[in-house]
Amino acid sequence: MTVPTIAVFTKNRSNPAYAAARLGADRAAQRLGARTVHYVPGKPDDAQEQIALIDEALAARPDAVVLVPVHPTAVNAAIRRIHTAQVPIVGFINRFTEPATLTSFVTSADYPLAFDVATHLCRHLEGRGAIVIVAGSRESVTSIERVRGFRDAIDRFPGLRVATTIYGNYQHGDTLQAGTELMQSGIGCDAILAANDVMALAMLEVLAVAGRTCVVTGINAVPDAIEEIKHGHMLATADFDAMKMGCIATEAAVRHLRGESVPVEILLPVQVVTGENCAQWDQPFEERECPQWDQVIR
Repeated sequence: MTVPTIAVFTKNRSNPAYAAARLGADRAAQRLGARTVHYVPGKPDDAQEQIALIDEALAARPDAVVLVPVHPTAVNAAIRRIHTAQVPIVGFINRFTEPATLTSFVTSADYPLAFDVATHLCRHLEGRGAIVIVAGSRESVTSIERVRGFRDAIDRFPGLRVATTIYGNYQHGDTLQAGTELMQSGIGCDAILAANDVMALAMLEVLAVAGRTCVVTGINAVPDAIEEIKHGHMLATADFDAMKMGCIATEAAVRHLRGESVPVEILLPVQVVTGENCAQWDQPFEERECPQWDQVIR
């Protein structure tokens, strides 16, 4: 029997969430008797490189594609080429703007998870103070939705305000630069809402160098963020789990290839992770469990 090949596209090697997604894809494929081939831009989130990688993958004739696009529109023509080649596409994490038919799409809802973690922060501040939002890239669908959730939560507390929004592009280095410039500007803030854990962790470094203290939250529940929460350096994160999404997206692809019906959209539940409940996330990705299909698809 031929072993199906799943071409897996992630955005970069610099964000641990995408390393986790690749791990999840590998674990699901191995369990289901498939194999994965990973295509990752050398330059983080580079659209032209992802386009070239899609064409490279198509030349190798994979049985299915599991894909998170690096840009909401720039790779659409390449996505259409996958569809034209009649290769099933399972999207995950970032929503597609390309109308080409997806076999399935796996994610968690960005707006509610951001709203919930921001509400937790606002209550911790007792409804008073100035908050800095650290957004991802300006065109990122996930960042746009998360920032909207942050702002809507803050708006519910009249004594809170957004001091400013900076852009860390979901990258550590970019956040260090933007955060350092923020500290040098002298702007006052009581808390930081970061749209992912990589940026939250970078802001902790920025604050330490500046000798300043702020309450910090993130999103993704990566192991390093859990460690900071355990030690009281971060208030909270949210369980937007790319490893679980990689698992389920790859399983959806394999099940489709077997002729099984898979949902058009699969939303994984999210949870705010705090010092009180972080024990269940306090392990490396390799030791975290992939969700069971029957538990997710009811």
